[in-house]
Amino acid sequence: MNDRPAPPDAFHMTPIGIIESDFPDKFGIPRQPGLATAARASLVLVPPFDDPLAVRGLTAFSHLWLTFVFHLTPEQAGPARWRLLVRPPRLGGNAKVGVFASRSTHRPNRLGLSLVELVEIDTSHGVRLRLRGADLVDGTPVLDIKPYLPWAEARPEARAGFAPETPPTLAVSLSPEAEAMLARRPDGDSLRELIIQVLAQDPRPAYRNGAEARIYGVRLRDVDVRFQALQAPAGPTTLRVIEIVPAAGRT
Repeated sequence: MNDRPAPPDAFHMTPIGIIESDFPDKFGIPRQPGLATAARASLVLVPPFDDPLAVRGLTAFSHLWLTFVFHLTPEQAGPARWRLLVRPPRLGGNAKVGVFASRSTHRPNRLGLSLVELVEIDTSHGVRLRLRGADLVDGTPVLDIKPYLPWAEARPEARAGFAPETPPTLAVSLSPEAEAMLARRPDGDSLRELIIQVLAQDPRPAYRNGAEARIYGVRLRDVDVRFQALQAPAGPTTLRVIEIVPAAGRT
């Protein structure tokens, strides 16, 4: 006989901080953390969690687990808002697996988990954690921070299902116009590295492959990076950056 009390219908959770990142939009964000090490991000703690005492000792750890909310995914208001089966991009966007066998953003509670590198902690004005390799859109609410323990959480013998290894990458090239634009920016070198790392993951929909006439745009920092997929006869696909322009509404 099960005499455990019924679980509550809802749990109240309060964000402890907000992410500021190089990714203003969802499109183009690497599908896993650590794939774009040039990606800059900060976790800015909000009151009452922005007391330096709350992060005392955290600098002794190099990596952190962040529990966050996929806040740009529609709020789950009922069965119509999420699916039992999803199509992971890793399977080409066609094969289906159960939502709990995936890392889909369309989850019943919209919770995400990301492993990030901690670069430094700035406590001069509140608390700001500077991060590297984050896969989080700008404005993401973070619910919790936990230190990563490699001896307990790194399991190289673990099975990885339909994603057994790092996804393949594409070659990326930049036009002379794009290179010239980067040369005029003080952060040109790091932005170039970020562009290459992001595009190498091929941010296009999973069902798109090979050459296309379409020109895509991905927002990184304060710019729109416009690119096209090219392919020589019997050769590999290359993503070519056509131009880099200021993002609309940003200066």
